[in-house]
Amino acid sequence: MNKSFITNGVAVLVVVAGLILKNELILSIGLFALSGAVTNWLAIHMLFEKVPGLYGSGVIPARFEDFKLAIRQLMMEQFFTEDNIDRFLRVSDGIKPDLHLSPVIAKIDLSPSFDSLVKVIMESSFGGMLGMFGGQDALTPLKEPFIKNMKESLIDMTQSESFLEILRDELEQPDVMHDIRQKVEQIIEQRLEELTPRLVKEIIQAMIKQHLGWLVVWGGVFGGIIGLIAAMINV
Repeated sequence: MNKSFITNGVAVLVVVAGLILKNELILSIGLFALSGAVTNWLAIHMLFEKVPGLYGSGVIPARFEDFKLAIRQLMMEQFFTEDNIDRFLRVSDGIKPDLHLSPVIAKIDLSPSFDSLVKVIMESSFGGMLGMFGGQDALTPLKEPFIKNMKESLIDMTQSESFLEILRDELEQPDVMHDIRQKVEQIIEQRLEELTPRLVKEIIQAMIKQHLGWLVVWGGVFGGIIGLIAAMINV
């Protein structure tokens, strides 16, 4: 439902009704309502589109570099400050930040580790003994159990309080904190460089257009009320 279209349409119908009925009260209400709705609709339109002859229109795409700078400053100065990162890493209300590495460990391919282990065994004094039982192929059935148990062991180790404390201490080092902010800033800069005036306009328009539609509605309503008062004063 297009609030602007409906509001302007209703205002036009009221104006037409006032003209047909030759009723100054209805005509005044319709004209003021239409002027209020159209004025607010035009103001909203001018935020996003350049209107020839109207200075200041198309302000959002015209000032998109300023918007990009504002977004960057907001992200770096309000969200990714050293204090906020440090607060995330520290204990808050008895709840420790989730620094567990189990999702990462679960995705790691430990096959090279098993292959290295097999190589060490085959090059040791046990290699000749294993040759009597099929050699290196005799160890192949152990690959999956080895990988599974190794991942479980790594997860248990990284979930220990001692490991997490060491990890927090390292992350809280000044140089590490600086590197984290620098990498975040690089990511934000890269994304902002991909923005175009049209994309900035579409992002902001999508966020606020639905709510700005009510400005047209209330412009028509208050315009109609003012028109009613003006007509009654002139009676």
